[in-house]
Amino acid sequence: MNPTLGDLQKIFITLGASKILLKPLAENDNSKQQIYLGGGFGALNELPFGAITTHTDCKIPNFKAKVDFSWLSANGKFVPAPHAQLILYPSYPEVRLSGFLFGCAAGPSRWMQPIPRDQRKGKDILDGRVLFMAVTPAGKIYAYLAPPQSTASCEVLKRINSGKLAIAGDAGVLYFIPLTGIANTTGRDALLTQLLVIHSKHWIPGNRLQADGQVVPYRASNGGGYTLEAELGIRPNGNAAPDFQGWEVKASADARITLMTPEPDSGHYGTHGVESFIRKYGYERPDGTWYFTGLHRVGERQKKTRQLLTLKGFDPVTEKITDINGGIVLFDQDGSPSAGWTYPRLIEHWGRKHANAAYVPYQKNVDNQYWFHGPVLLGTGTSFDKFLSAMHIGEVFYDPAPKISPVMGSGGSRVKARSQFRTTKKSLPSLYDSFESIDL
Repeated sequence: MNPTLGDLQKIFITLGASKILLKPLAENDNSKQQIYLGGGFGALNELPFGAITTHTDCKIPNFKAKVDFSWLSANGKFVPAPHAQLILYPSYPEVRLSGFLFGCAAGPSRWMQPIPRDQRKGKDILDGRVLFMAVTPAGKIYAYLAPPQSTASCEVLKRINSGKLAIAGDAGVLYFIPLTGIANTTGRDALLTQLLVIHSKHWIPGNRLQADGQVVPYRASNGGGYTLEAELGIRPNGNAAPDFQGWEVKASADARITLMTPEPDSGHYGTHGVESFIRKYGYERPDGTWYFTGLHRVGERQKKTRQLLTLKGFDPVTEKITDINGGIVLFDQDGSPSAGWTYPRLIEHWGRKHANAAYVPYQKNVDNQYWFHGPVLLGTGTSFDKFLSAMHIGEVFYDPAPKISPVMGSGGSRVKARSQFRTTKKSLPSLYDSFESIDL
């Protein structure tokens, strides 16, 4: 089997691939030393992965995440590699692909054996092997290893040497291959084109696109985001994947930007839930509504809530996680953890959503209409350590808004969870490798 680059593109398109990534392999990319996918956690922005788990019972403490990974076999069929996983080493930091041969007879074991010591030329020297990974919207990865001197390998390396392939994200070792032989329209171009169409409509009535595809009027205070999503054809769901062709799209009416809204998974909040947390640490207004609000920055005790936000197990000098059991922790006046977000949970949220992010400003009028305008802010390439570094210096902050509202006439109440990590438009560039402002 010696497919051309065009043959592989056709196969991956048939499988529904949304993008094709590749990595030229070096001597230390093998079944023993795993496959290096880049420094930092940038590879998480490009590859789909499962829940991240913490592992301390090993030589180098790490995080792991399963991947839905299959190899193209010699007979043209794809065979699952059931033990494939990503290993995140925070002490370096870096990401590696592991377990990709175990339990899969169709894996390219011949080309993944470690090179004998007396034959090594250097661990970082490319040896002609090229790993192709096609990613689908369903989160599957279809892989093919092109051996040295094979047709596809020669085609790819020629393109890389001539500067005709783009680097994927900030990892610096993964490349993008167009889905077809002709450079296809990028998600960035498609998004900007659609935003220009939305901008040209000027005032748009507040609405929301339901899961069944029906557009309905919407008048709540968060209507700006829902209206933009409806115009882009984005249906509300609990999926953590990006919104529009690989881009996370966020509408904003003021200088503060909501980055992500993960709920705490440790501390009093994680153990007892949001209602117990609000009643213990929040405040009640005369109308019977309970709130927990206030802007919290790392290292500063919040004046209203008297809570102290900390980064446990993060070294701001090296910008590395030093304790994989740590996380972002909110402590009360007695020194007890009132709420906490473990690192695996936060890495999942940040890695899946922020590889490419678009921030779209809007205005709202008294008739509940929205006008989406420029400049649109585009951030590409990020990693979780950038997020933590920005938190350490106060550029990212915790700005919660959960509440308990009494239900009139029933004696009951309605609870709304809202844990927000936010920043300002001025601070956004520090979170991304590349940042641009585009007028519509």
